[in-house]
Amino acid sequence: MIKPKKFGIIVHILSDCGAFTMNSGFIKVAAVSPRVTVGGVQENTKHALEEIQTAKREHTQILVFPELYLSGYTCSDLFLQKTLLRACESALEQICQATKDSDFIVCVGLPVRVQARLYNCAAVVQNGAILAVIPKTYLPNYGEYYEKRWFASGEEALTDVVTLAGQRVPFGQNLIALSDAVILGVEICEDLWVPAPPSTFAALAGANVLVNLSASNESVTKNEYRRDLIRMQSAKTFSAYVYASAGVGESTTDLVYSGACTIAENGTVLAEGERFAFSGSRVTACVDIDRLLSERLRDGSFQDNAQTSPDYPILKACVPLAPLPAEAVTREFEAYPFVPSNENEKHARCREILSIQSHGLAKRLSHTGLQKTVIGISGGLDSTLALLVTVRAMQILKLPPENILAVTMPGFGTTDRTYQNAVALVHACKATLLEIPIRDAALQHMHDIGHDAQVHDITYENTQARERTQILMDLANKNGAILVGTGDLSELALGWCTYNADHMSMYNVNGGVPKTLVRHLVENEASVLPEATAKILYDVLATPVSPELLPPDESGRICQKTEETLGPYAVHDFYLYHFLRFGTPPEKLLFLAKRAFDGQYSEEDLKRWLRLFLQRFFSNQFKRSCLPDGPKVGSVSLSPRGDWRMPSDASVAEWLRF
Repeated sequence: MIKPKKFGIIVHILSDCGAFTMNSGFIKVAAVSPRVTVGGVQENTKHALEEIQTAKREHTQILVFPELYLSGYTCSDLFLQKTLLRACESALEQICQATKDSDFIVCVGLPVRVQARLYNCAAVVQNGAILAVIPKTYLPNYGEYYEKRWFASGEEALTDVVTLAGQRVPFGQNLIALSDAVILGVEICEDLWVPAPPSTFAALAGANVLVNLSASNESVTKNEYRRDLIRMQSAKTFSAYVYASAGVGESTTDLVYSGACTIAENGTVLAEGERFAFSGSRVTACVDIDRLLSERLRDGSFQDNAQTSPDYPILKACVPLAPLPAEAVTREFEAYPFVPSNENEKHARCREILSIQSHGLAKRLSHTGLQKTVIGISGGLDSTLALLVTVRAMQILKLPPENILAVTMPGFGTTDRTYQNAVALVHACKATLLEIPIRDAALQHMHDIGHDAQVHDITYENTQARERTQILMDLANKNGAILVGTGDLSELALGWCTYNADHMSMYNVNGGVPKTLVRHLVENEASVLPEATAKILYDVLATPVSPELLPPDESGRICQKTEETLGPYAVHDFYLYHFLRFGTPPEKLLFLAKRAFDGQYSEEDLKRWLRLFLQRFFSNQFKRSCLPDGPKVGSVSLSPRGDWRMPSDASVAEWLRF
């Protein structure tokens, strides 16, 4: 492991950054690879200045050029010419001038002579000042590369301060605080390809925006490998990684450069530029700094590594980055974060989740020695998915489907449509059907506790839910079976379940699956099952979501529709994902939702549903504090034994101040 040298001083540029609040936590970054002329410093500078002006107009805050862009990467022995070095230094002065009166950051590559050594460097420029000069650490000297012929490694530097373009600036592996939330780390090309990249240690020291000025030539399959390197480095370091590589115009004597530009964030490629673009490549993206900080706070292993990593000097920018205007946040946000937008990926995700659910249940059955299951079937989405999962579990254990005791329990709100679908689905799965109406038992119970059955309040509704659960629990005991739960993650988040009723089971296979994903899991099964079964599933999918605890309307149709009371599950799942996964604050949740559901729902409705989500989430934690076992299937879970631990009496007041 190479550690940064310590020279006894840490240079701080100008004054404290001060307080900093970004608009929804985003910064805008760009990677560019303009056309380059080998040795044509003046021409390269002209293109660089044009890119700087474009970036300013687009509110770009960090702009990254390729490795040795001012000179061209393929200058070979021309690097040893004083004329070239002097021209590059003059070009850097012009870039400094172009950034005056701005918080805008430019990272540009050039050769820099320090005493009797030459270094392959990145200059970080802001507001007319060179904040730092960062030399390349690892110099490739194999295959087509022979950088050691001209350059020395930054590890061999004998000083930590150099004079360049008339400025005395820090030299070495320094990080730069651009605000109280954004810390910049810089590495150059080969640095990323080694087993322990400098950016890894920079991230552990606090850098969350990593940039790479590169000159990576093309060969067959190399682009995919390089892309994966960038993506995974951003994932391992919980960072944004901005990569700009040399492009068209570099010497083609032996190699060809494509101008590959890529921006990744925490394992996701946000943007890729066009390769082999004759006029140059350019790509921009808005990076979610809040999300990166949240991931680091959450991950204890990252913090453990950070404690044992070397310290880096952290410089301060001349001017802290200004908040990014809302109109400049160009990033798109998926309205369905739990559901992949790509059809092939969605299909693969559904198969994997069904495997997790069914193997979880199979293990529980195997462990208990039981060979039977009991499940309540309503004709709705959740119980349909739970039945499909249970059928798979029986197949895994090579047990007959008749060992599934599927119970339909018509009540006051049961409609003919859901009843017929429940019965038909049980028959299609070859499970054992049992029908136990609950009307008389519910009426008797309401009579016993002195409740007027004509008053359709919460007692009326919960009486039915608890009667059903009592039946299922006792049937499981009677038949030596496990009661399989059906409630989903969205219902648990909103508390849309009756305590110690549908809230309880012996193993809940759906507890980690949000409602929007339940729908796609059922739909995915419908696409591969026989036509007769698929027809039932498609009708279940077309049925309004309802607990069916209130009587139907005069025409026998469902009158109690969940989404008319709570708002769309799509919106609540969106809030749930960002709230739990990244700790996103309410004002940002609303900002993201307005973008994701633009044209679908008004800001007023989104705000109203957000308040409802927060209020219900906090007030219903007591239901989640005693959940039955069930498999986690994704990155968001509400298990009290794992991902989510929260006091049942926590106040929501601070979250409602938006």
